[in-house]
Parts: sequence; C-alpha cells; structure tokens
Amino acid sequence: MAGNPSGFNPDRILAHKFPETTSTYTERDVALYALGIGACGREAVDADELKYVYNENGQEYIEVLPTFAALFIHKTMGTGLNLPGLSYDPKLLLHGQQYIELYKPLPSRGYLDNKISLAGLHDKGKAAILEIETKSYDKRSGQLLCMNRTTLFLRGAGGFSSSSHPYSYTNYPKNQGSAGKIPKTQPFMVFEDCTRPSQALVYRLSGDYNPLHSDPIVAKIAGFSKPILHGLCTLGFAVRAVIKCVCKGDSSKVKCISGKFLLHVYPGEILVTEMWLEGSRVLYQTKVKERNRAVLSGYVDLHHVASSL
Repeated sequence: MAGNPSGFNPDRILAHKFPETTSTYTERDVALYALGIGACGREAVDADELKYVYNENGQEYIEVLPTFAALFIHKTMGTGLNLPGLSYDPKLLLHGQQYIELYKPLPSRGYLDNKISLAGLHDKGKAAILEIETKSYDKRSGQLLCMNRTTLFLRGAGGFSSSSHPYSYTNYPKNQGSAGKIPKTQPFMVFEDCTRPSQALVYRLSGDYNPLHSDPIVAKIAGFSKPILHGLCTLGFAVRAVIKCVCKGDSSKVKCISGKFLLHVYPGEILVTEMWLEGSRVLYQTKVKERNRAVLSGYVDLHHVASSL
C-alpha cells in the first residue's frame, strides 16, 4: 500500500497523541514468559533458572527477567499506530530493532501505565521507519520502571514526503538504541541453547498472537516454509545467555538492552550466542547453528561486571 503524500502533514504527525495503555501481570505471567524464552528448557532443568518460574524454595518472589519489559509494547502495537496521513499494510510491517532501559528491577506482579510517544519517523522512499517510545510507570507509586523504543519498518509506506527532501524526524540521539558493531576478534564467551518445536506456541501466550508464528498457511503466504519464532523471543534467549554467562545469574545487573533483528528463526533450531566484553557493555551476536546465519545482534549494558571475569 503506497503512502499518501496529500494527507501527510509533519505538524499533525508531531502533535499526534497516542492513547495511553495499561499493563497488568501476575507471577503466573512472569513464569509463563520465562518458559517462553527457554528458561529451564534444556534437557535437564537448570536449577539456577528455577527462580524465574518457582518461588516455593525459600525465595520471597519470582524473579522477573529484564526482557519481560518488552511485553508492555503489545497494546501499543495494536492500537497506537494510526498516524494521520501515514498509510501502511500491517501485513508488511517488520520489527527492526528493540531498545529497553530498566530503571529498577521489575516487580513480580504489576499494574502499569504506559505512556507512548513518537520517537522518530523517516521516509525511505519505498518504506517508512517508525520509532515508538513507551514509558511504563508503576500505577500505584508513579515510579518510572522502564522504557522501550521500538523500531518498525513499514514496507510500502514511504514516499509520503517530497522525493527530493525525504522527511526525517528523531527526538533522541542516534547513538541510543544502536545495535553496536560486532568485533572481528574471538568472542569472550559462547552459549548454545536449543529452541523447542513448540517454542513460538508457548511464547505467544505472553500476548503476541500474530498467526505468522503459529499458522502454517499464514507463514507460507508470508514466504516462510513454516511458522517462525517471534523476534522478541530470540532476544529473550540472547539476554538470558548474557545473564547466565556474564552476570553469573544476577539479572539485576542489566541496565539496558539493544537488539537488531537480522533474520528469522524456526522453532526447534539451535541458537548460538557469542559475546564480547567491552567495559560494562556486552556486545552479542546470535546465530542459528543449523544454517550458520546471524539472526540477531546488539548489546547489553550492565551496572557492573563480576570481578571474576
């Protein structure tokens, strides 16, 4: 679906008010999400990851994995993309990048207000790039818990501005949210994890019900041989690898997360996450072992790094 130059007005776009959303979750949602991104999913249950799904072994509450914060964008993606003068086909939407900042560990149950704003809009001719910022606040205390920046690639939605002066708007520094450059040196650590054939069916129960990840007919129409794994699920696997290998299981060390989606993953494939340590930043790249193709790259910034590393 082509863009609509006559209906595009930059001032209207910038003045657009996105509807606020709420997110409510319990420990059951936290545990289901952890299982959806592979926690305790190896041949033998990993005792170090029981804390993400089980709290009857002496701990006070279930620990929330930091990528759980990405779930707060689901309602935004469903209701908040109707920008005036910008036409696009939802079937041609691609999730390009995800950036998450965590200001404190997420509680094991929550009632949140999500405030949404436009972070960027770019006319690329045959496509448009849309950047949405979602800030999530604890509804009771008013504290800001986390922030998501979601970059969407809208195929067929470009050409809404003058071809000689493509429209571009960004209200945050470009270095924020960038995926980082992967070094050519040998990785500091490598972690291998296997997704299950049912991985996408479990992950979708956390709120992303796009049939591309569950319906073989829809997947074939989209050009895939079978349903593919959610990109945010792959991101969860990668960040779990960083927490396990670099943070020694301490997820509270994670300060911010950036991921750039490069290629699809089929449920059942093996994910190999390579990591490089640069100060308090962990650069990572995740590959599919069977195809030897990179599917995700990015970085995780930490509050501090274990002295034993």
